Amino acid sequence: MSSTAASDLTARARIRDAAIECFARRGFGAPVRAIAGHAGVSPGLVIHHFGSKAGLRRACDEHVSALVSALEGGEASGADGFLAHLAAVDEYADLLAYVLRTFQDGGPLAAGLYERMVADTARYFEREVRAGTVKPSRDPGGRARFAVASALGSLLVLITLDGGDGDTDYGALLRRWTAGFMLPALELYTDGVFADSSAFDAFLRHTGADGTADGAGDGPGTTHP
Repeated sequence: MSSTAASDLTARARIRDAAIECFARRGFGAPVRAIAGHAGVSPGLVIHHFGSKAGLRRACDEHVSALVSALEGGEASGADGFLAHLAAVDEYADLLAYVLRTFQDGGPLAAGLYERMVADTARYFEREVRAGTVKPSRDPGGRARFAVASALGSLLVLITLDGGDGDTDYGALLRRWTAGFMLPALELYTDGVFADSSAFDAFLRHTGADGTADGAGDGPGTTHP
């Protein structure tokens, strides 16, 4: 690669990384001029490399998705494991912030990350069921989806209440999430809540999932054996 081409690639990467920081700290409404200033380049150079702000956002999404894949390292540890890994390393604070902004904003990256976390968590539960450390589930996929939604939802509540502005310390936010929710979450998963199975049994009877055919009061789309 020529020195000119290498320099061009370096400028593109520098702009992309600056954009990730700006989007993470200021939201996706951060203007191109602010991103350019953070990268130490002109707004025109940003457009030269990415075509538009939308093109820059796509490049950031692709890079963040690749970073998340690298952090997962091929070992399925679920959403909690991924978040805990980010919490342990302050250098990933901007990545965490970008991911949370993405979930708040929605779109293809959010959907892709969510489904990846669900799949990772489902594999984790399946592996632990085989090892005898996790109980089997009547609905393994639904359990994994609930676990991910619960973990992310509680974290998004904290960031929303915190204001989620440019002064938010996302590393501290995640440590606060761990301190506030890890113990009750583990207690809930380990010991449960109800003293008996009456509520669960009633739900199974109501939906017909216990093998009965009455299903009184079923909602639309409910089927029975």
